[in-house]
Amino acid sequence: MINCYLLSQVLDVRWYSSKGFRAFCAASVFWYKLLDMVQYNFKKITKVPTGKDFVDIVLSRTQRQTPTVVHKGYAINRIRQFYMRKVKFTQTNFHEKLSTIIEEFPRLDDIHPFYGDLLHVLYNKDHYKLALGQINTARNLIGKIAKDYVKLLKYGDSLYRCKALKVAALGRMCTVTKRIGPSLAYLDQIRQHMARLPSIDPNTRTILICGYPNVGKSSFINKITRADVDVQPYAFTTKSLFVGHTDYKYLRYQVIDTPGILDRPFEDRNIIEMCSITALAHLRAAVLFFLDISGSCGYTIAQQSALFHSIKSLFMNKPLIIVCNKTDLQSLEGISEDDKKLVEEMKSEAMKTLIGQGGEAKDGAEVLLTMSTLTEQGVIAVKNAACERLLDQRVEIKMKSKKINDCLNRFHVAVPKPRDQKERPPCIPQAVLEAKAKEAEKEKRKLEKDLEEENGGAGVYSASLKKHYLLADDEWKEDNMPEILDGHNVYDFVDPDILQRLEELEKEEGLLQAQEDDEVDMDVEELTPQQQKELAEIRRKKSVLIREHRIKKSTAESRPIVPRKFDKDKMFTSERMGRQLSSLGLDPSKAIERVRSKSRGRKRERSPDHGGDDMMVDGDGSNKKTRLRSLSRSASRSRSRPPTDVVIPGEGYKDSAQKIKAFKMGKNSVQKRNKDARKGEGDRVIPNLKPKHLYSGKRSNGKTTRR
Repeated sequence: MINCYLLSQVLDVRWYSSKGFRAFCAASVFWYKLLDMVQYNFKKITKVPTGKDFVDIVLSRTQRQTPTVVHKGYAINRIRQFYMRKVKFTQTNFHEKLSTIIEEFPRLDDIHPFYGDLLHVLYNKDHYKLALGQINTARNLIGKIAKDYVKLLKYGDSLYRCKALKVAALGRMCTVTKRIGPSLAYLDQIRQHMARLPSIDPNTRTILICGYPNVGKSSFINKITRADVDVQPYAFTTKSLFVGHTDYKYLRYQVIDTPGILDRPFEDRNIIEMCSITALAHLRAAVLFFLDISGSCGYTIAQQSALFHSIKSLFMNKPLIIVCNKTDLQSLEGISEDDKKLVEEMKSEAMKTLIGQGGEAKDGAEVLLTMSTLTEQGVIAVKNAACERLLDQRVEIKMKSKKINDCLNRFHVAVPKPRDQKERPPCIPQAVLEAKAKEAEKEKRKLEKDLEEENGGAGVYSASLKKHYLLADDEWKEDNMPEILDGHNVYDFVDPDILQRLEELEKEEGLLQAQEDDEVDMDVEELTPQQQKELAEIRRKKSVLIREHRIKKSTAESRPIVPRKFDKDKMFTSERMGRQLSSLGLDPSKAIERVRSKSRGRKRERSPDHGGDDMMVDGDGSNKKTRLRSLSRSASRSRSRPPTDVVIPGEGYKDSAQKIKAFKMGKNSVQKRNKDARKGEGDRVIPNLKPKHLYSGKRSNGKTTRR
């Protein structure tokens, strides 16, 4: 609202009146079109679908977002409304999609003339306008069809008649859309090509490079900007406009590389050359006309001069600089007299543009420059000269405009007037002059950069970092000192008093050792004979325990059992163990029997209850032993696993109910984890079953609040 008010103040209209409001609307539309003209982004254009995809998108959206259930038992009014809604919704979708295409594609009459002519060169504006016109016609036809069929549906007398009218309406809309399929495909190709066009601002500071093919235009833009234009030793490597950006005096400049132009009639020029002509015709820029004086591009200076004179009308009111490139192959002084005359003619034409801007005609050094992109000699000078000329022209144009009067009224530059003819030079105190003289006499301190230049330059001279070390003796500065010694950082142990401290530690250690010996002797001497005997017994038992512990650590009991699959060479067998024990003079029979009993495992013995009387033939002795063994085993098992409802002191449960509850909670907590562990790759799990009639199918005409 503030912007509207300000704009109305500028236009001096009463925007709340009808006439003023119309004027305001027209002005605001013009204003936004002007902004759009300057900063148009072709990459934002939405993808254009094909005719078949267009129909599928709209019909599927209609099917999804409108009711789908109707019965012949409904009232005829309800049936008519149902099908009228379908037709209107389809027409709205078609209208929105087609309107988006028409609005997003630029109108050639509204955008900047540079973009308008460039699009005309690339795509032929007649075909472009025809395609957009067909889209607009289709949009109007679809609206008309929907309007007609909605009228007919008002008089539908049955479900069948209404459905037939709806099918006919949608069918005619789809037919219209399919007929504009070629126009949609053409516009999508244009959209893809326009998205690849460089983003050129026609109103910013611009440097334009032009000339014959293969004269070094792309190499120059690669040197002064970060643009990465392909450079090859053949003509027409650059087939479209390329943009780079460079800085000069804290201002950003736009550098445009154009394709090469040949000297031939306007009608015979191809699309590539016409891109360059369009840029030269419409962009306010400083023009750099590149001239290959070596002739390595395949064109003589005479041919390049003829091209210059044929397109010089495009250089009017623009700063023009002639750049003689490839001076590393041929200098400007070394060319023939005829070529020099041609260069002088071009130079005189360029001088006219300088005089036309209000500049002074000097020796012509500002309009004729030499350089070599290979050796980079003169490249920066050419860039600076072009930027300076362009800046001067833009300042001069602004100074001539009416806006400068408003600015000049706001500030005033005070210039002191001389009161007499006496000269008054600046007064500098004598002490300051003497101090400056002394500073000049002082010998300048040599920096590392000066030493580097004196001793062979970068890559040859290596700066010494040790010469500024503060050491007791200067000869120590270049000593090689290891940083790591025996896995330790040497710097952690560097101490000037390390030897003295080591002696003190040794003395202290000796004193402590002597003191401990005296205390032990003194303690033993103070004990009675009985106490001394007990102390000796304690020490003996302690030494026995230590020895037993060491033996146990080294025996096979504490070692892990080697599985058979790893003992392929039969290194750990009972026979081998028996031989080793026999060689030591020990009886190996018990050890072998124990190993075999462990490896054999315990067999399940038959219970005495299942055998009956006929199984007791062998004798009562063996059965008695078996029975006792089984009873003892069952008793031991029952003792190791008591019932869950019995509380044993020390378990931490209050009563049996609490213990049962704790067991249940533990069982439930691992249930999900166990289920996930057993779950296979192909197991189908439906964790929560929802009512199907609520969560599937299409939505009907009824209420949907319970969803």
